[in-house]
Amino acid sequence: MTVPAAAFLRPVALWGVAGAVALALAILGGVVIGETPLPFDTVLKVLANNLWGAGHAVDAIDAGILWSYRLPRTLVAASCGAGLALSGVVLQSLVRNALADPYLLGVSAGAGTGAVAVTVLGLGGGMIGMSAGAFAGASLSFAIVVLLARAAGGGSAQLVLAGIAGSQLFNALTSFLITKSANAEQARGIMYWLLGNLSGVRWPDVGLAIPAVLIGLLACVWFARAMDAFSFGASSAASLGIAVRRVQVVLIGATTVMTATMVSLVGSVGFVGLVIPHAMRFVVGPRHGVLVPASALAGAIFLIAADVTSRVLTPGQVVPIGVVTALVGAPGFAIILIRNRRRA
Repeated sequence: MTVPAAAFLRPVALWGVAGAVALALAILGGVVIGETPLPFDTVLKVLANNLWGAGHAVDAIDAGILWSYRLPRTLVAASCGAGLALSGVVLQSLVRNALADPYLLGVSAGAGTGAVAVTVLGLGGGMIGMSAGAFAGASLSFAIVVLLARAAGGGSAQLVLAGIAGSQLFNALTSFLITKSANAEQARGIMYWLLGNLSGVRWPDVGLAIPAVLIGLLACVWFARAMDAFSFGASSAASLGIAVRRVQVVLIGATTVMTATMVSLVGSVGFVGLVIPHAMRFVVGPRHGVLVPASALAGAIFLIAADVTSRVLTPGQVVPIGVVTALVGAPGFAIILIRNRRRA
């Protein structure tokens, strides 16, 4: 029995090391590449100074750009990509629909409405933060979508259609709040933020993003076998001894926390939760024990790459990261539709 176990663990360990190296290289690339190019040795010196107090002589402007701007931006981009990819894995498993993701099911739109309501209307008298407002909006949106889908028959296709309707509703509410209550400067800033914007990210945001993703990742890993069972339907999962209601509540709660946190920090970024899980299923297969970490890793690397692209695509101007993900995700979405049609 020892040899098969060792034979199984060896490739898993190799893939884990390769993934960690790929993520480290992606983070390093996100720090080095940007509007102002930084020499590689300067990057190493700044990191050594801040992490270990090395005391290297470094230009103060370069040190500020790297440590206070690019590194937290890159870490939040990685967290956002991982969180959205994990949310897509969870939703596609629970609702058994290849097109399920936080963007299409209205969760992102609801989170955006909640965050904007807190910002523009000042709900809670400053006691409620954007993340709490985004969580409330995401929860409300998903609840409405589920109720509408059940009223329409309860199928997975009805859930996607209800999600599209919910997205339109909450996007309209967001536009109404901006038009009604925001001044011109607020409106410009919010609209740019809603397209996906990492420019304002700083170290306190890293302290929100990473714990949210770790909580979601731990929940997904813990219930990976349950998600395998859900792939055959809730009834099949229950027959295998899965506590269906408890698993659904925990996983949907984790998805809502991840999505709401990311939307409150960087705005609405589409297609990551839809395309990345499908790409990883093609690479590592459908078993969630492998699919969950692979999707989190691929999502993190993908959004770091998208962020770097957004910084260098147009000289002198940063393109919203949601535009970049849509340019990649829309063709990916078309491929998914064509593949599903051929399977049917």
